[in-house]
Amino acid sequence: MKRIISIFLSMISLSNYCDSQITYPKTAKENVVDTYFGVKVDEPYRWLENDTSKATSAWVKAQNKVTNDYLAQIPFRNDLKKRLTTLMNYPKYGSPFKKNGQYFFLKNNGLQNQSVLYRLKTLQSEPEILLDPNTLSADGTAALSHFAFSKDGKYMGYSIARSGSDWNEIFVMDVASKQLLSDHIKWSKSSEISWQGNGFYYSAYDAPEAGKEYSVKNEYEKVYYHTVGQVQSQDKLIYEDKQHPLRECYASLTDDEQFLFISIAETTSGNGLLMKDLSKSESDFTELAAGFDNDYSVVDHVNGKLYILTNWKAPKSRLLEVDVTKPARENWKEIIPEMTNVLESSTIIGGKILAEYMKDASNHAYCFDLTGKKLYEVKLPAIGSLSSFSGDKDDNEAFYVFTSYTYPPTIYRFDIAKNKTEVFRKSGASFNPADYVSEQVFYTSKDGTKVPMSIIYKKGMKKDGKNPLMLYGYGGFNISLNPTFSIARVPFLENGGIYCVANIRGGGEYGEAWHLAGTKLKKQNVFDDFIAAAEYLIAKGYSNSSKLAIDGGSNGGLLVGACMTQRPDLYAVAVPEVGVLDMLRYHLFTIGWSWTSDYGNSAESKEMFEYLKGYSPLHNIKPGVKYPATLVMTGDHDDRVVPAHSFKFAATLQENKEGTKPALIRIDSKAGHGAGKPVGKAIDAQADMWSFVMWNLGMKPIF
Repeated sequence: MKRIISIFLSMISLSNYCDSQITYPKTAKENVVDTYFGVKVDEPYRWLENDTSKATSAWVKAQNKVTNDYLAQIPFRNDLKKRLTTLMNYPKYGSPFKKNGQYFFLKNNGLQNQSVLYRLKTLQSEPEILLDPNTLSADGTAALSHFAFSKDGKYMGYSIARSGSDWNEIFVMDVASKQLLSDHIKWSKSSEISWQGNGFYYSAYDAPEAGKEYSVKNEYEKVYYHTVGQVQSQDKLIYEDKQHPLRECYASLTDDEQFLFISIAETTSGNGLLMKDLSKSESDFTELAAGFDNDYSVVDHVNGKLYILTNWKAPKSRLLEVDVTKPARENWKEIIPEMTNVLESSTIIGGKILAEYMKDASNHAYCFDLTGKKLYEVKLPAIGSLSSFSGDKDDNEAFYVFTSYTYPPTIYRFDIAKNKTEVFRKSGASFNPADYVSEQVFYTSKDGTKVPMSIIYKKGMKKDGKNPLMLYGYGGFNISLNPTFSIARVPFLENGGIYCVANIRGGGEYGEAWHLAGTKLKKQNVFDDFIAAAEYLIAKGYSNSSKLAIDGGSNGGLLVGACMTQRPDLYAVAVPEVGVLDMLRYHLFTIGWSWTSDYGNSAESKEMFEYLKGYSPLHNIKPGVKYPATLVMTGDHDDRVVPAHSFKFAATLQENKEGTKPALIRIDSKAGHGAGKPVGKAIDAQADMWSFVMWNLGMKPIF
């Protein structure tokens, strides 16, 4: 590999330049060919999949230098960063929750890299710090992933993720003294901490091979029980599946700690469900739901009845009741039937069921009694998004956060018995909603499907076709893009930019049917919906192709990569962030195999291989094409969508593109897929992304 390093490093030439003067690192090519069903596919940049090699490290350094030099010549970049820093510098609170008579909440003073966990005896008490993740690393890259309290409130288990990785370490704190105990659990990945008695259940993998922690395929996840004070090697194995290495499993318990559940999944859609009665020492697991065709989520246990949220025989979901003495499916009873709108979640608080519904990508909430009788609608302040209610099963007090594209997150306190809502804490964001407009339109996609889209802009905008516009989308894994506020968009909006979010198929905005319409051999619908959104915005005079940018992350990065390669003429700028860009090999890394329910697998059939290759962004870059100005963004510790996707895509784009528009890659260090990113790094990334976008849309912003 020393030869590879010297080949491309010797050809790097950097200078002060305009777009037409960029000299890219010459990425070495190797003669690697894969064969799928008799079809040969070249893989010249396969060596970039080795994320720990010296050659890859040198390539990353060289690419970042080119990108940083380019960004440095944007005249307003520093002013934009200052503006973002000022906008971000206000206290941000999480919704409080109650445990054993005390309240807990997360707060960021403004520019702290990580939010701090506080507790207070009453809502009027002075908060005290319980855990400050900012003290766990010098650079703020240690993030609090999960935390949970034992039922008696004596212990708190919490997990820490480092440098953006999905790998978690679990620790235990004595809450009264705030003393960190000796407990230390490694190689857990996005696991909940489910307390029962003097310990908790968690999921973990075997230790990966040294040097391949961030790329090796994750297999044979297991569920363990950890007793406080013991070492991890002594933890009790609760569940494993030796016959199916590519299955995930995690544990959860009812609030009374009587029933243990193991949820088993093969992909991101559908799960099986096992149940065990912990009050009976000799009891074994009972299978509540078999297979992976539907989703099953246990809400809680009340008086011998389990409440389960599911889309079984209900694509828009419903709530069922299961008698624990007769758990067979034929005895399940419908409590809240499927309705016109999607039932997103339900929670039992104050002896009532609080149910959140989604209509046209916005939330509505209703209160039911435990028999399923609707009592009232929870009046929300506007059209927007409601975070899940938090509260105790037997307490009438609940909290929730409400937000929208022009409504900064506001925390509300809700009295369930009185159906009374009051503002608990307003946002301190420097933003005046009265200055902006948020509208929803419905446009027609290629096959005639009506798709909703939100359009946000400053009042006074003229539909003259000359406005800079950012179009964002996701379109996958049953994930809905509900209205959310982001202070990072404000500099773009206040300088005349239009921000749009298309609720395309593949998401969950209209239930499972909407999701399935954008999966596997129907994935092209997702791209067609997004392309149609851009065409609609141009036709209606919001913008034009020379002023239109597209952005998306993860599966949204795939969306951007596919659309820019299918319709390079339609956009001026493309920003694929942490994207799934190699559709032929995505399943070979870390947790990628679990995405096959949405994507399919290149090895499963010739038809699927050809379909995937037909839209795979990496494999559809063609020589001589004028692609949009492109900023690929990834992190060197991304072990969900490994950075090799972005590396190979950027190298291929640089090799083949025509014209003077830049094709750059920004590789963040000690950063992953996005969760837990320090505020400082987030500001840097947003400043670079928006600088690149504004510069290449021809904007001259004033900050």
